[in-house]
Amino acid sequence: MRRVLLSLFVLSGSLLAGQAPVDAAGGTPYRVIVHPQVKGGRISRGALSSIFLKQAPKWNDGSAILPVDQSVRSNVRRSFSGDVLLQGIPEVQIYWQRRMSQGITPPPVKATDEEVVAFVASTPGAIGYVSPAALLPESVRAVELAD
Repeated sequence: MRRVLLSLFVLSGSLLAGQAPVDAAGGTPYRVIVHPQVKGGRISRGALSSIFLKQAPKWNDGSAILPVDQSVRSNVRRSFSGDVLLQGIPEVQIYWQRRMSQGITPPPVKATDEEVVAFVASTPGAIGYVSPAALLPESVRAVELAD
């Protein structure tokens, strides 16, 4: 029990400090992936947040950005939402209810890492996130968080 409380304290401290939560292996609990045609190898959390909240509709080259989310039941989505969007899943759902009333639809949701990888691989301009253990074929590329 003591170890669990310490882990929760460390995780919440990381989120409050604006740092990525850390998984058991010492890395972030998700990897950001893009379609291979997307240029660049690094992205800031701010840019990533704008993309997943659909506030940034185009890449630098003018092509459409197509984000894809994980299921609301997914631990990787919980980590991504807290670390990148700086909100819990319920707050993000409220955000999307408001945006949908303005005619803006949320990113599509996929149930598994494999479905996210398949969507990103087959969709030019796509970006998603998967667990660190997800197998990445050559048809997608991981990008590094810049901050």
